[in-house]
Amino acid sequence: MASADYMKDILRRVQDLPKVDQQVVLSHLRRLHPIHEIEAQWGVPAEVILEAISRSSDLSQRGIRGLIAEAYFETCVLPTLEQWEDVSPPPGNVAYDFAIRKGERQVRIQVKTQRRKAGRPMTANEGYRRFPSDLFVVETQKTRSGTSSDGGDTRPYRFDDFDILAVNMEPATGKWEQFRYTLTRWLVPREDDTTQMLKFQPVALTPNEDWTDSLGTCLAWLESGVEKTIRHQRRA
Repeated sequence: MASADYMKDILRRVQDLPKVDQQVVLSHLRRLHPIHEIEAQWGVPAEVILEAISRSSDLSQRGIRGLIAEAYFETCVLPTLEQWEDVSPPPGNVAYDFAIRKGERQVRIQVKTQRRKAGRPMTANEGYRRFPSDLFVVETQKTRSGTSSDGGDTRPYRFDDFDILAVNMEPATGKWEQFRYTLTRWLVPREDDTTQMLKFQPVALTPNEDWTDSLGTCLAWLESGVEKTIRHQRRA
Protein backbone atom coordinates (compact mmCIF):
# COMPACT_ATOMS: atom_id res chain seq x y z
CA MET A 1 0.00 0.00 0.00
CA ALA A 2 1.38 3.40 -0.99
CA SER A 3 2.31 5.78 1.80
CA ALA A 4 0.31 8.94 2.39
CA ASP A 5 3.25 11.14 1.32
CA TYR A 6 3.68 9.14 -1.89
CA MET A 7 -0.02 9.53 -2.75
CA LYS A 8 0.09 13.26 -2.03
CA ASP A 9 3.04 13.56 -4.39
CA ILE A 10 1.17 11.66 -7.13
CA LEU A 11 -1.91 13.84 -6.74
CA ARG A 12 0.20 17.00 -6.77
CA ARG A 13 1.93 15.92 -9.96
CA VAL A 14 -1.41 15.23 -11.64
CA GLN A 15 -2.78 18.56 -10.48
CA ASP A 16 0.25 20.35 -11.96
CA LEU A 17 -0.19 18.73 -15.36
CA PRO A 18 -1.68 20.72 -18.26
CA LYS A 19 -5.42 20.25 -18.59
CA VAL A 20 -5.07 18.11 -21.71
CA ASP A 21 -2.74 15.72 -19.88
CA GLN A 22 -5.08 15.61 -16.90
CA GLN A 23 -7.82 14.48 -19.28
CA VAL A 24 -5.57 11.63 -20.49
CA VAL A 25 -5.03 10.49 -16.89
CA LEU A 26 -8.76 10.77 -16.15
CA SER A 27 -9.69 8.77 -19.25
CA HIS A 28 -7.25 6.03 -18.26
CA LEU A 29 -8.62 5.85 -14.71
CA ARG A 30 -12.20 5.89 -15.97
CA ARG A 31 -11.52 2.80 -18.08
CA LEU A 32 -10.15 1.06 -14.98
CA HIS A 33 -12.83 2.28 -12.59
CA PRO A 34 -16.38 2.75 -13.96
CA ILE A 35 -18.51 5.18 -11.98
CA HIS A 36 -21.60 2.96 -11.85
CA GLU A 37 -22.53 -0.61 -12.73
CA ILE A 38 -25.07 0.64 -15.26
CA GLU A 39 -22.14 1.47 -17.55
CA ALA A 40 -21.41 -2.25 -17.82
CA GLN A 41 -25.08 -3.18 -18.11
CA TRP A 42 -25.67 -0.76 -20.96
CA GLY A 43 -22.20 -0.97 -22.46
CA VAL A 44 -21.97 2.83 -22.41
CA PRO A 45 -19.65 5.10 -20.37
CA ALA A 46 -21.18 7.62 -18.00
CA GLU A 47 -19.99 10.52 -20.14
CA VAL A 48 -22.08 9.32 -23.07
CA ILE A 49 -25.12 8.82 -20.84
CA LEU A 50 -24.76 12.39 -19.56
CA GLU A 51 -24.39 13.71 -23.10
CA ALA A 52 -27.56 11.87 -24.11
CA ILE A 53 -29.41 13.48 -21.18
CA SER A 54 -28.16 16.94 -22.16
CA ARG A 55 -29.48 16.40 -25.71
CA SER A 56 -32.88 15.12 -24.57
CA SER A 57 -36.17 17.03 -24.56
CA ASP A 58 -37.43 19.11 -21.64
CA LEU A 59 -39.97 16.39 -20.84
CA SER A 60 -37.26 13.71 -20.72
CA GLN A 61 -35.02 15.86 -18.51
CA ARG A 62 -37.97 16.60 -16.23
CA GLY A 63 -38.42 12.88 -15.74
CA ILE A 64 -34.73 12.40 -14.95
CA ARG A 65 -34.80 15.28 -12.46
CA GLY A 66 -37.74 13.53 -10.80
CA LEU A 67 -35.69 10.36 -10.47
CA ILE A 68 -32.83 12.37 -8.95
CA ALA A 69 -35.25 13.86 -6.41
CA GLU A 70 -36.41 10.36 -5.47
CA ALA A 71 -32.79 9.21 -5.06
CA TYR A 72 -32.03 12.13 -2.75
CA PHE A 73 -35.15 11.38 -0.71
CA GLU A 74 -34.10 7.77 -0.35
CA THR A 75 -30.49 8.53 0.60
CA CYS A 76 -30.84 11.81 2.55
CA VAL A 77 -34.28 11.69 4.18
CA LEU A 78 -35.35 8.11 4.88
CA PRO A 79 -32.19 7.22 6.87
CA THR A 80 -32.94 10.09 9.30
CA LEU A 81 -36.25 8.58 10.44
CA GLU A 82 -36.13 6.71 13.72
CA GLN A 83 -38.37 3.71 14.40
CA TRP A 84 -39.71 3.74 10.83
CA GLU A 85 -38.95 0.91 8.41
CA ASP A 86 -38.64 1.41 4.64
CA VAL A 87 -41.17 -0.95 3.03
CA SER A 88 -41.28 0.69 -0.40
CA PRO A 89 -42.52 -1.48 -3.29
CA PRO A 90 -40.66 -1.84 -6.60
CA PRO A 91 -40.87 1.31 -8.75
CA GLY A 92 -43.83 1.65 -11.09
CA ASN A 93 -46.24 -0.78 -9.44
CA VAL A 94 -48.23 1.71 -7.36
CA ALA A 95 -49.23 5.40 -7.32
CA TYR A 96 -46.68 6.33 -4.65
CA ASP A 97 -42.88 6.25 -4.56
CA PHE A 98 -42.08 5.22 -0.99
CA ALA A 99 -43.75 3.51 1.95
CA ILE A 100 -42.62 3.50 5.57
CA ARG A 101 -43.96 1.45 8.46
CA LYS A 102 -43.91 1.67 12.22
CA GLY A 103 -45.69 -1.20 13.90
CA GLU A 104 -49.04 -1.60 12.16
CA ARG A 105 -48.96 1.94 10.77
CA GLN A 106 -47.93 2.35 7.11
CA VAL A 107 -47.50 5.72 5.38
CA ARG A 108 -47.28 6.20 1.61
CA ILE A 109 -45.19 9.06 0.21
CA GLN A 110 -45.18 10.58 -3.27
CA VAL A 111 -42.05 12.55 -4.27
CA LYS A 112 -42.36 15.34 -6.82
CA THR A 113 -40.02 18.08 -8.02
CA GLN A 114 -40.97 21.74 -7.85
CA ARG A 115 -42.14 22.78 -11.33
CA ARG A 116 -39.97 24.86 -13.63
CA LYS A 117 -41.09 27.20 -16.39
CA ALA A 118 -38.65 28.56 -18.98
CA GLY A 119 -35.78 27.26 -16.85
CA ARG A 120 -36.83 29.03 -13.64
CA PRO A 121 -39.05 28.11 -10.67
CA MET A 122 -42.71 28.41 -11.65
CA THR A 123 -44.82 30.56 -9.32
CA ALA A 124 -48.23 29.45 -8.12
CA ASN A 125 -50.13 32.24 -9.92
CA GLU A 126 -48.64 30.98 -13.19
CA GLY A 127 -50.47 27.73 -12.58
CA TYR A 128 -53.78 29.39 -11.74
CA ARG A 129 -54.37 33.13 -11.50
CA ARG A 130 -56.25 32.77 -8.23
CA PHE A 131 -53.14 31.29 -6.58
CA PRO A 132 -50.77 33.53 -4.58
CA SER A 133 -47.71 34.92 -6.39
CA ASP A 134 -45.52 34.44 -3.31
CA LEU A 135 -45.79 30.63 -3.54
CA PHE A 136 -44.29 28.17 -6.02
CA VAL A 137 -46.01 25.22 -7.66
CA VAL A 138 -45.80 21.45 -7.93
CA GLU A 139 -47.57 19.38 -10.58
CA THR A 140 -49.58 16.58 -8.98
CA GLN A 141 -50.53 14.29 -11.81
CA LYS A 142 -49.10 11.15 -13.37
CA THR A 143 -46.68 11.35 -16.27
CA ARG A 144 -48.80 9.19 -18.55
CA SER A 145 -52.39 9.96 -19.46
CA GLY A 146 -55.11 7.37 -19.73
CA THR A 147 -58.85 6.73 -19.61
CA SER A 148 -60.76 4.54 -17.18
CA SER A 149 -63.48 2.07 -18.18
CA ASP A 150 -66.12 4.75 -17.59
CA GLY A 151 -64.28 7.33 -19.72
CA GLY A 152 -62.69 9.27 -16.85
CA ASP A 153 -59.20 10.78 -16.87
CA THR A 154 -56.74 8.53 -14.99
CA ARG A 155 -53.85 11.00 -15.05
CA PRO A 156 -54.79 13.07 -11.96
CA TYR A 157 -53.89 11.58 -8.59
CA ARG A 158 -56.72 10.61 -6.28
CA PHE A 159 -56.71 11.57 -2.63
CA ASP A 160 -56.49 7.93 -1.60
CA ASP A 161 -53.36 7.29 -3.72
CA PHE A 162 -50.86 8.36 -1.02
CA ASP A 163 -50.66 10.06 2.39
CA ILE A 164 -47.81 12.59 2.16
CA LEU A 165 -46.53 14.75 -0.68
CA ALA A 166 -42.79 15.48 -0.62
CA VAL A 167 -41.67 18.28 -2.96
CA ASN A 168 -38.01 18.63 -3.87
CA MET A 169 -37.15 22.35 -3.86
CA GLU A 170 -33.93 22.26 -5.91
CA PRO A 171 -35.31 24.62 -8.61
CA ALA A 172 -35.74 27.39 -6.00
CA THR A 173 -32.95 26.59 -3.53
CA GLY A 174 -30.31 24.93 -5.72
CA LYS A 175 -30.11 22.14 -3.12
CA TRP A 176 -31.37 18.65 -3.97
CA GLU A 177 -31.49 17.62 -0.33
CA GLN A 178 -34.19 20.21 0.52
CA PHE A 179 -37.83 19.09 0.56
CA ARG A 180 -41.16 20.52 1.65
CA TYR A 181 -43.87 18.21 2.99
CA THR A 182 -47.61 18.40 3.39
CA LEU A 183 -50.51 16.00 3.82
CA THR A 184 -52.36 14.64 0.82
CA ARG A 185 -55.68 15.34 2.48
CA TRP A 186 -54.76 19.04 2.72
CA LEU A 187 -54.17 19.47 -1.03
CA VAL A 188 -56.52 21.43 -3.29
CA PRO A 189 -59.17 19.26 -5.01
CA ARG A 190 -60.42 19.55 -8.56
CA GLU A 191 -63.68 21.44 -8.83
CA ASP A 192 -65.22 18.88 -11.17
CA ASP A 193 -64.15 15.85 -9.12
CA THR A 194 -63.26 16.36 -5.46
CA THR A 195 -61.85 12.84 -5.22
CA GLN A 196 -58.92 13.99 -7.40
CA MET A 197 -56.16 16.52 -6.75
CA LEU A 198 -55.93 19.72 -8.75
CA LYS A 199 -53.15 19.57 -11.37
CA PHE A 200 -51.06 22.36 -9.80
CA GLN A 201 -50.61 22.76 -6.04
CA PRO A 202 -49.07 25.86 -4.39
CA VAL A 203 -45.88 25.19 -2.40
CA ALA A 204 -44.29 27.47 0.21
CA LEU A 205 -40.56 28.07 0.05
CA THR A 206 -40.46 28.95 3.74
CA PRO A 207 -41.97 26.37 6.11
CA ASN A 208 -45.36 27.45 7.47
CA GLU A 209 -48.60 25.99 8.83
CA ASP A 210 -49.19 24.14 5.55
CA TRP A 211 -45.69 23.05 4.52
CA THR A 212 -42.81 21.78 6.64
CA ASP A 213 -39.18 20.98 5.88
CA SER A 214 -39.30 18.02 8.29
CA LEU A 215 -40.78 14.67 7.37
CA GLY A 216 -41.06 13.93 11.09
CA THR A 217 -43.24 17.02 11.58
CA CYS A 218 -45.42 15.99 8.64
CA LEU A 219 -45.87 12.54 10.15
CA ALA A 220 -47.05 14.23 13.36
CA TRP A 221 -49.52 16.28 11.30
CA LEU A 222 -50.78 13.04 9.79
CA GLU A 223 -51.42 11.59 13.23
CA SER A 224 -53.12 14.79 14.46
CA GLY A 225 -56.22 14.28 12.35
CA VAL A 226 -56.42 17.99 11.49
CA GLU A 227 -58.55 18.62 8.40
CA LYS A 228 -58.01 21.70 6.23
CA THR A 229 -56.89 22.83 2.78
CA ILE A 230 -53.53 24.48 2.11
CA ARG A 231 -53.60 28.19 1.30
CA HIS A 232 -54.35 28.68 -2.37
CA GLN A 233 -56.13 32.02 -2.61
CA ARG A 234 -54.58 35.46 -2.97
CA ARG A 235 -54.64 37.47 0.22
CA ALA A 236 -56.94 40.47 0.07
